[in-house]
Amino acid sequence: MKIEVNKYVKLAYDLHVGEDEEKELMEQATKETPLEFIFGTNSMLQSFENQIHGKNVGDSFDFTLTSDEAYGEYDDEKIIELPKNVFQVNGEIDDEILYEGNTIPMMDTDGNKLMGSIIEVKDDVVSMDFNHPLAGETMHFTGSVIDVREATPDEIASLFTQDSGGCSGCADDSCGSRGHGC
Repeated sequence: MKIEVNKYVKLAYDLHVGEDEEKELMEQATKETPLEFIFGTNSMLQSFENQIHGKNVGDSFDFTLTSDEAYGEYDDEKIIELPKNVFQVNGEIDDEILYEGNTIPMMDTDGNKLMGSIIEVKDDVVSMDFNHPLAGETMHFTGSVIDVREATPDEIASLFTQDSGGCSGCADDSCGSRGHGC
């Protein structure tokens, strides 16, 4: 069975970022913990899907996505200082959530969900980075197709009922309007 729209796909891969000798292993999906998604449902970057479209179980892949094909260039304007009181719940700041390095779900003034990484917590403001973690990176994927099958109606329906509240590497990206996973 070939990878095409509405097929349930399992992939094993290594994701390296950077150029040539500077490449660094960023993420790995193994046969035991593969990337699983339904092809053609906007859960992955279109450029990623274009590279694996038509492949069969057992086929391998080896391709590179530039930042323009993925999450764009890193944008300094996506670093924002927000008043610390924005993070109060019932008049209190939750220090278990508000700490440097934590990535938390946020919502912009238009109601769009996005993820922000906390850069610094100051007395009265919090500096946050709303760039995708892989913005500005060249991504190199090597891997293989583990399984391809028909997606069940329940699996397809669940795409429209789940609340995508976080970024978890390449399998999910609800990090703003560029959307889609790797």
